[in-house]
This record gives sequence, structure tokens and C-alpha cells, in this order.
Amino acid sequence: MTARLVEIAALGTGRPAPVAAGLVASGGDLDPSTLIAAYRRGIFPWPAEGIDLLWWSPDPRAVLPLDRLHVSRRLGQTLRQRRFRVTIDADFAAVIAGCAERPDADTWITPALRAAYERLHALGWAHSVEVWTRDGALAGGLYGVAVGGLFAAESMFHRVSDASKIAVVALVQQCRDTGLELIDVQMPSAHLASMGAVTVRRADYLRRLAADRPVNFTVASSVPPVE
Repeated sequence: MTARLVEIAALGTGRPAPVAAGLVASGGDLDPSTLIAAYRRGIFPWPAEGIDLLWWSPDPRAVLPLDRLHVSRRLGQTLRQRRFRVTIDADFAAVIAGCAERPDADTWITPALRAAYERLHALGWAHSVEVWTRDGALAGGLYGVAVGGLFAAESMFHRVSDASKIAVVALVQQCRDTGLELIDVQMPSAHLASMGAVTVRRADYLRRLAADRPVNFTVASSVPPVE
């Protein structure tokens, strides 16, 4: 473990973060052991313009409680139409590539981050949810990291309307089915709040993270969307 990661790991011991907005360190590396050690302490990498690697632990923290998922009437109608097929870990590389696509070419998912998460996927830590159209095209999806009872959702995308929302619904179902107890969505947004995401104090988040138990996220590789 690098000296810099030892510094950020101290956040898990209850020491206050140096920046209220959640920035706790810069530098370090993206080795699998570094990333997993960070996630176990509620810390994730997120680069900024001109800085390759920053580490964050926001306060408050946005989470999606499994029992608070909100499915709008329109989304419910889409789910009942069964126009999409949902899989787990069928094409991780395509999902993270889709998440990195931005119309203005400005993305925080750098080539180094993509390579790091693809390594985590190969090692069984990072997972993807894919949403497919009836003709087999990738309509949207999301990816994240499963550590213990936590699923840390990193990014999502859609090419067809509602596809990313369907991925979130499928993620909640998968977490329920496999015993994961906490979905971390990191930063609050109107989109996530509309689906039930709430904010919690960082101290409360870290306590829940420490209490979670190990589970197998990929018990099933294909899941039907929740209605």
C-alpha cells in the first residue's frame, strides 16, 4: 500500500476528512489492491481537469436504499412491455465504454480508469448490468464494484430511453436476490433522487459499510426487470 493510500485509509478510523466537499487525497495508483482498500473505507477515485487521480469520500453520501426504489408510472409501463433483456456481466467492456461516451468528449472515465476497472472485473470485483433491445443491441447499462455487502455504482449510460433506469431497477433486484444491503451512488442528483436515492451522513455510511457481510453478487447472470 502506498504512503498516500495509508493517508486516505485513515478516514475509515474516524478522522475528519481534510476537505468538507469530500476530497481526501491525490495521487497514488489504480492497482486492484489499492482500489479495493479504498472502497472498503468508503473512498473512490474521480479525476478532475488537469489532475489524473483524486480520491473522494463525500459528506453527505448518496445511497439508494433497496426498500425505497421508486418506479414511475411511465417506467412501470416500459418494464411491463418486456421490450428489453437484462444481463449481469455479459459485456463489461462495452458498458464501461458506453459510460465513457460523452457528446462533448469530456469524460472523467480516463483510459487508465477503464483499464483499472476492467482488471477489477477480471478479478471478480467489478460488475456490469446490461440492458439489451430485442434485436440484441446494447441499449444502456451501469457498472460498479461489489465489496462485501456494498455495491458501489460508478456510472451508467443509455442509448435508448429509460434503459439506464431499467439497469438501476435490475441492480436493486440483483442486490435483493444476492443479499447485498447497500447501494452507494456517491453523489446526489435529481435523476437518482427520482428513483429513491437519499443522502446520509458520511459517519453513518461508514458504519453501515463496516457492518456489511460478504455476498456473491453474481449468483445469477440474467435477471428479469422488477415490475
